[in-house]
Amino acid sequence: MQFELTQEQAMYQRAVRDFCEGEIKPYAAQADQTGELRWEAIRKMPQLGLTGLQVPEVYGGAGLDAISVVIALEEVGRACGSTGLSLAAHNGLCCAPITKWGTEAQKSKYLPRLTSGEVLGSLALTEPQAGSDLNNGVQTFAIKQGEDWIINGNKAWITNPKFASVIVTLCRDGQIGKNFNMILVEPGTAGLEIHAPEKKMGLKASPTQMLTYENVHVPLANVLGVEGRGFHQTMEVLDGGRIGIGALSIGLAQAAFEEAVNYAKQREAFGQKIANFQAIQWMIADAALEIDAARLLVMRAAWLKDAGKPFTKEAAMGKLMASEVAERVCFNAIQIHGSYGYSAEFPVERFYRDQRLMTIGEGTSQVQRMVIARHVLDGKHGTDH
Repeated sequence: MQFELTQEQAMYQRAVRDFCEGEIKPYAAQADQTGELRWEAIRKMPQLGLTGLQVPEVYGGAGLDAISVVIALEEVGRACGSTGLSLAAHNGLCCAPITKWGTEAQKSKYLPRLTSGEVLGSLALTEPQAGSDLNNGVQTFAIKQGEDWIINGNKAWITNPKFASVIVTLCRDGQIGKNFNMILVEPGTAGLEIHAPEKKMGLKASPTQMLTYENVHVPLANVLGVEGRGFHQTMEVLDGGRIGIGALSIGLAQAAFEEAVNYAKQREAFGQKIANFQAIQWMIADAALEIDAARLLVMRAAWLKDAGKPFTKEAAMGKLMASEVAERVCFNAIQIHGSYGYSAEFPVERFYRDQRLMTIGEGTSQVQRMVIARHVLDGKHGTDH
């Protein structure tokens, strides 16, 4: 496994950081306050491939490797958590399954629009009664009738639907069927209602919405991948999505870390800079250590993905570590700021609210531990990567 970026990857990191510093970071507080992403920046993202990170160039994407995806999402997350989440969902949860399993007709129809910077794609998995337990809990059904699927059900906590040109929807095949399908549904289709965005603790500019499907008719040809394999495809998508959330978590942690270090060097107490106090130094040292460790775990999962090797356990490890590190680093960044850290005038307050989703989305920390434990107990615990 490589531990150093290639020259191309390093150049890409610099380009994405420069873009984020100029187009996203200065507007992150405004996005949080207004609940609106900065579309002026999103429309410029195709220039760096950010709206089609692993989409082939023929469809308007960048065709990047998984490590470059980690680089990009970390940099966007460092600038704005809301933009990072919407972009991670767009790339990892919508563009990725269409790229992997779409027919040529499906890819030609949807991917150029998705990579254009004018829309952001969406994936509808979670339901009001089905979060972690998708296999048993999904109650959104798709029944064949003539040349159509008829979809009925509800989805909850879905990212980006109000921006989407297509929503990849996980449905149970028939009312009592054990199989699942991913079905492509376009907003505006009769019977599909996209509800108002949820009021959330953080990531306020990244819309999270409930969807209602009431006798929604879509063509049979809108099945994504092999009919009946939707659940297996979903699990594979989530593995990749966990790498993305891990990268986003590292970006949020890195942003909080940098603010904490700068503040500690400036703030004086008891006649000296607080950076001179051991209590502060230990928090900074722990943050530096844990961010590096988390980044390496996420990079390892991305490296395995690029190599075509199994990475389910490693993606769970990276996501678990990175999301929990983000919690600790953002918590201590507020502690270092003291009362000022609790004020919305300082960005660490926003970072703490934004990172709180990271140990929940794409599988909670508890689910990640289950995934890791099952792989270890099944004997899938080699370290010869």
